[in-house]
Amino acid sequence: NMWSTENAGILDYTAEVELWTRAGHIKIELKRGIDIREFERLLAEYIL
Repeated sequence: NMWSTENAGILDYTAEVELWTRAGHIKIELKRGIDIREFERLLAEYIL
């Protein structure tokens, strides 16, 4: 399983997360206010 994140930095309004799994490719758009680093930490802890 792999994932990537994309954001434009501190002033970014959205961030994207793309997941590649055996089940397929999943793309998630996170709205402003979501802590992308915390989201990544949760992915690493519970999915990998």
